[in-house]
Amino acid sequence: MVSTEPSNHRFDQFYSSLYLDRWETLKRSLLMPSTPVAYSEGLVKTYFLDEASIIAANILPISERDHVLDMCAAPGGKSLVLANKLHDTGSLTCNDRSSQRRLRLRKVLDEHLPETWRATVSITSHDASKWGLYEQSAYDSILLDAPCSSERHVLQDPKALAIWGPARTKHLAVQQFAMLAAALEAVKPGGYILYSTCSISTLENEAVVERLAKKRSGRYEEVPVEAPLSEKLSHGRIILPDTAQGKGPLYFCLIRRLS
Repeated sequence: MVSTEPSNHRFDQFYSSLYLDRWETLKRSLLMPSTPVAYSEGLVKTYFLDEASIIAANILPISERDHVLDMCAAPGGKSLVLANKLHDTGSLTCNDRSSQRRLRLRKVLDEHLPETWRATVSITSHDASKWGLYEQSAYDSILLDAPCSSERHVLQDPKALAIWGPARTKHLAVQQFAMLAAALEAVKPGGYILYSTCSISTLENEAVVERLAKKRSGRYEEVPVEAPLSEKLSHGRIILPDTAQGKGPLYFCLIRRLS
């Protein structure tokens, strides 16, 4: 029988080098449809998203009256979780550079948040990698859910898989580091950043944090966290669908700015 699974030798070769004997099992789990869960805490309408996203967003420390930034917010599922942690206090800035993605973000916020919560949420269109040009030391907590390779989507889209190459993840890692470095300038001393991606590439996950450790030594500390269904990495943790009942993938690492 001829396999109908999409295939790209470069893709398999790259990720099998990262995951070794685990890759085939992980790949099969990535090819399975994800099962979003209902999130409705405090909302006027239920929103469906991957449970791993809820787990990660809830890790970011937020207190009432905090000023919070969701640096790459669209489509808005994690923004709803952050808004729930604030209730109708403080402020939440939801940013996305893409005008089309901002339209979707606005629709999600408008349809799901109570009016009093929505009044504390603003939408901006900045380039996240250049945030230092706009604000510095301005936020108590920042979520940076960075644009990434989204391998689960790539594997399930034959056209995307056909054009994939290792240069993609390397290029994205450069952008992700620029965004993370910008977040470190935008958060207040003592404030928190949660860096996350839905990638399974080491280059886009712990290697980005490792580069920050080398380039911004002494400016921050990594905060150990525990999270259900997650695996510990050299920096941060990851939820992978082959061991998390189909949830994820989602990588996250919590850091706190020192100076």
